[in-house]
Amino acid sequence: MRPGHSIESVTDPTDGYEWVALSVTTLGALLATIQSSALLIALPDMLVQLRASFLTIMWLLLGYLLITTTFVPVIGRLADMIGRKRLYNAGFAIFTIGSLLAGLARPELHGLDVLAFRMLQGIGGALLITNSTAIVTDAFRGGRVGLGLGVNQIAAAAGFVLGPVVGGLLTAISWRWVFLVNVPLGIFGTLWGIRRLREPVRLPSHQHFDWPGSLTFTLGLGCFLMALSLIAFPSWGWDVIRALFVVGIVCLLAFIPIELHAAHPMMNLRLFRHRLFGLANLSACLNGIARGAVLFLLIFFLQGPYGKDPLTAGLMMAPFGLAFMLIGPISGYLSDHHGARGLGTIGLLASALGLGGLALVTDQTPFWQIALWMAIMGGGSGFFNSPNTNAIMSSVRPEQRGSAAGIRTMLGNTGQMLSIAIAFPLVLARIPEDVMMKVFIYGGGMGQDPLARMIFLNGLHEAFLISGVVSLIAALVSALQPDVSPRAMLAAVSSPEGSQEACASP
Repeated sequence: MRPGHSIESVTDPTDGYEWVALSVTTLGALLATIQSSALLIALPDMLVQLRASFLTIMWLLLGYLLITTTFVPVIGRLADMIGRKRLYNAGFAIFTIGSLLAGLARPELHGLDVLAFRMLQGIGGALLITNSTAIVTDAFRGGRVGLGLGVNQIAAAAGFVLGPVVGGLLTAISWRWVFLVNVPLGIFGTLWGIRRLREPVRLPSHQHFDWPGSLTFTLGLGCFLMALSLIAFPSWGWDVIRALFVVGIVCLLAFIPIELHAAHPMMNLRLFRHRLFGLANLSACLNGIARGAVLFLLIFFLQGPYGKDPLTAGLMMAPFGLAFMLIGPISGYLSDHHGARGLGTIGLLASALGLGGLALVTDQTPFWQIALWMAIMGGGSGFFNSPNTNAIMSSVRPEQRGSAAGIRTMLGNTGQMLSIAIAFPLVLARIPEDVMMKVFIYGGGMGQDPLARMIFLNGLHEAFLISGVVSLIAALVSALQPDVSPRAMLAAVSSPEGSQEACASP
């Protein structure tokens, strides 16, 4: 074996471990996505009962995304140093503790303690998200990674579909149960992972953690994303936002030379020299920009101009999740045989079509048309996600999979934050806060305010058009990827030189 180069252990591929690993990671994905979509339904009750500000409630969503985005690259690097199993199980435990504490929040703190514990959930979520992709890639051998990733995607889509139902039922008892229901599931998942997960990849020894790179990157990306999120809700003032942008950009610029000269970098920037890895990650980032704010905007549209209550609005989002769930495993399986370029490009073009259709909806549009455009967009996302992730994870050596998963998640989530920073000012910042509070709490709050409804719809159409254009750009980037099957790449990454050749091929 080459010094510093990992080998995969002699785990028998017929002993069923791949499905055991998939069961653990699927439970984690299901837990996280049910929580996110159920929380959308619970937020109005939380707003009233905790007497929280609208900004605090929105940060329950944005803060979680900020934390996961900032920490996943560091966690990915740690996974390549100490293994995926321990970090994944720690993520389950931390997510469970955060859920318990959020469910026991005190009303006199007006939601600030829930926000802090939601951030703790974000750390657990970052550990789960980053390591689940690497665990599935480690477990599924012989060019079957796309199948594993596609099946895992079912859980994320199922959680999105089930979340509004679960959230509605639990919120009828108390919003606290949206968090507390995670506790028994999280305990089971932690114990199941401890008992059944393995470390199929033997990682290089004597590695060192890159403290300078990790600190500059975490501070830089955190400040930059914080500034982006505050553009939508600039209550802290523009001086603070500008200062955060400056600190973020300076730290990120300093991070580049630090990493290029580090013996054991936190993020191997040289991976981006590989054409497939770089273009696949760029298309993932652009896809995040294209659809990151779409689901939030649709919820506001359905509760606002469309006049539905929160539970009904959540249920009406099901066509997106169902199409995503149906297409994801199929595209993942196909990508194992035919590569990611064609499938991913088709998916992004379909997403652009769906976004273009949503840019035409009004409060008078029949729901079947809205459902059709949502299904086209969801199916397009399903066509893109599994093959693109398969391409990224198959293009790196086994000991780099944690870092690759962290980079992929970070860029996709950064795209989502950019999407929110672009879309929310277009749609929400022009609406009086009292009108938005009515929409958020009661649904249909714009019924008596035709001017607010018109402003909202105009902003919504602009946001969807921008998202559609970005999705077309992402499709172009995807089409420029090298047409290499994951099976060929997995065969090539047996040596560092082979990995570079596979990823750089035209």
